[in-house]
Amino acid sequence: MNESSTGLRFRSVATTLSVALTLTLAAAAGCDSRQKPELPSVQEKLRESHIYGQPKLRIGVASNEPLMGELRDGVHVGFDVEIARYIAASLGYEGDQRLEFVPVSTEDRIPALQGGTVDLVVSSFSMTEERKKLVSFAGPYFVTTQEAMVPVRLKDKIRTIEDLRNPAYKICTSGGSTTEAELEKHQVRTFVVKDVGDCVAGIRAGRYDAVSSDETMLAGFLSRHPTEFEIVDMPFGTSELIGVGVPISDPALRDLVAFFLDKSYQLERAGRASPWQTAYNRTLGPWLRAEKPQPQPLEVPKLVDFDDKAPR
Repeated sequence: MNESSTGLRFRSVATTLSVALTLTLAAAAGCDSRQKPELPSVQEKLRESHIYGQPKLRIGVASNEPLMGELRDGVHVGFDVEIARYIAASLGYEGDQRLEFVPVSTEDRIPALQGGTVDLVVSSFSMTEERKKLVSFAGPYFVTTQEAMVPVRLKDKIRTIEDLRNPAYKICTSGGSTTEAELEKHQVRTFVVKDVGDCVAGIRAGRYDAVSSDETMLAGFLSRHPTEFEIVDMPFGTSELIGVGVPISDPALRDLVAFFLDKSYQLERAGRASPWQTAYNRTLGPWLRAEKPQPQPLEVPKLVDFDDKAPR
């Protein structure tokens, strides 16, 4: 083999090695970029949401559910209201000038979101598969069970789901609630009214004999009438996951709410004071039979917060 042929061969090998090295580095870079993509930021998600640029955030809350959402002396108070304030502040809507609470009843929550009356709903809103066809949810931020509350005069007579089926008793519940659907599954005949408060007023007036709803709402009315009622532990149906209702057309806002609920959850998990725990201790905590921690929110996106830097 002459010198010219040898040189050509060496150049060919060198070229092949160079191309192979280039392809290897490119593949490695591509692999690395797939492993560590640049995360979207909270600010970017805000720009994608329908609330971007709004002067006020409108949140639907209950106005007659003690401990959860109540209008007292012109001020909205309760566990749901505290959670709503935390979410609003996290989204940049801190203070009464930038936050508007809109009273919504149980059956008005979905129409309020669909019609644009509110931007969010924080009102004992159970995350069910049927409702997920109509609205989106972020959460849960609470887990509760369905119970019954009876006047003290009937505390020894109404103890089980079979007792609720007894036609001698008039059982009341709120329309459009998950409890209404569960009672129907258990063949319990019910009197359906607009709100749980109407059931409680009806029992006190002698029109009904028991009210069924989730434990949080019943605990609220027990706190208002502690000597008149007793909550009967008869969980029927599954545990209820309480979440924040979001318009189904705004996945960016849903992601933001889930992110900030998870931020509170992570604080509590790390043993630090969290907004959720503070809200719970001020409202529900003293009236529930068992201490409850904040549940872990589902489907939480990875975002870069206002005060964080993206990983490199």
